[in-house]
Amino acid sequence: MYELFSTQQMYAADAAAMEAGIAGLKLMENAGRGITDQILKRYSQASVLILCGPGNNGGDGYVAARLLSKAGWDVRVLVFGDPEDLTGDAASMYGVYRGDVAPLTGATDYNGEAIVIDAVFGAGFRGDLPEPVATLLGKAKKEGATIIAVDVPSGVNGTSGEVSQGAVVSDLTVTFFRAKIGHYLLPAREYVGELSVIDIGIPEDVLDDLDIRVLKNDPSLWWDQMAAPQMSGHKYARGHLAINGGGVSSTGAARIAARAGLRAGAGAVTVVSPPAALMVYSTALEAVMVTKMDDAGQFEDWLRSKRIGAVLIGPANGVTERTREYVLAALQTPAVVILDADALTVFQDDPETLFEAIADKKSGEVILTPHEAEFARLFNVTGSHLEKCRKAAKMSGAVTLLKGATTVIASPSGDAVLNVNAPPWLATAGSGDALAGLIGGLSLSGASAFLAVSCAVWVHGEAGNLFGRGLIAEDIEAKIPEIFQKLDAKCA
Repeated sequence: MYELFSTQQMYAADAAAMEAGIAGLKLMENAGRGITDQILKRYSQASVLILCGPGNNGGDGYVAARLLSKAGWDVRVLVFGDPEDLTGDAASMYGVYRGDVAPLTGATDYNGEAIVIDAVFGAGFRGDLPEPVATLLGKAKKEGATIIAVDVPSGVNGTSGEVSQGAVVSDLTVTFFRAKIGHYLLPAREYVGELSVIDIGIPEDVLDDLDIRVLKNDPSLWWDQMAAPQMSGHKYARGHLAINGGGVSSTGAARIAARAGLRAGAGAVTVVSPPAALMVYSTALEAVMVTKMDDAGQFEDWLRSKRIGAVLIGPANGVTERTREYVLAALQTPAVVILDADALTVFQDDPETLFEAIADKKSGEVILTPHEAEFARLFNVTGSHLEKCRKAAKMSGAVTLLKGATTVIASPSGDAVLNVNAPPWLATAGSGDALAGLIGGLSLSGASAFLAVSCAVWVHGEAGNLFGRGLIAEDIEAKIPEIFQKLDAKCA
């Protein structure tokens, strides 16, 4: 279940299920029953306040109220809006519920219940959260109530991840059939709490007509595409990765990237060093080869003559004319070109030159790996993290990675993956260089650049999880073999 829905796609899935003969009332009954089951298996019997809204989320809330009451729980229901204005399935479920309801008027309505079920507004909500809803939820949260959201916390948009002022952080969010894109985008991701996706009876085959283009990153999407070494092969059959190194005082980034590239599967890695830094690289690197170069034409010829499969340019290279020339030279070759850090910033005043060079590249894919600040220097686009990354990929013609707590990988065709496994301690100096090296090594696997980047980002996050608090960039590459061995065992 790695497909992620926009709000409109969720509506379309519901509609398709009903066209297939599954009644809307049945879907709503299943949703409310699923919420109830989640509560019964997680919490001891307690007092519950259920907040029902003016739409289908409210209908789900009425089902949960009926079932929890039947199970012997102390249930109180407050309604935002006039329940007599309800229509369709939500009106039917309100009619079936036999308990008392009262209007939701604000903070004074909260009576210290242990659990509050937020079934007020759904995933399509936009605008300002009404004051009575915001103040009641805020008081309940402040006083220690467990907040359980139906589909999304009220005030959260399920597609964009936008959050209205007054929304509160849920302890648990129960959603249906598939997660929403917004569940995994900031700032909404910080409001969802634990996310539980439950089956409500929508047939899997409705996915066929929904044109799902956004997926949650997972090894099942790409590991079988990552070619393992063959018995009859040799190191150059596994591919040769070149990394453009920084100057004598900035060699660490390339060294971190080079070792990660080797661990990721490159058969050979060569650091291309400015002449003055050659001795530093030579003494600091062992399995990684080093060559000196200070001319873009020579660099291009060398990439071709050595049949370099992938080339990484940018980490600690400096925002210089040399970096710019090396990028444009690399884009003339058949190698996969990974542009990171300074290789992006050097084009901040002239991004069209970069995009034109990418468009003119005759073979070999291009990968851009900016963090937010680097991205903003190159792309003048707006929207959610996902929307911006997709626009950038289309604009540049390159597979684009936009780093963050939720990292987005987008292809020029519009396909996208959201990566959510990275822990906060990966935010450390050199971590991005290790990721760039991982991408370089995995781009030699034979998989598409889109899948290679998706794999690299997930492995990078998993390395952070395995090492834990206290991680530094040099620790990342040491965890790669363990991760690969686990993936081989899991996906065999």
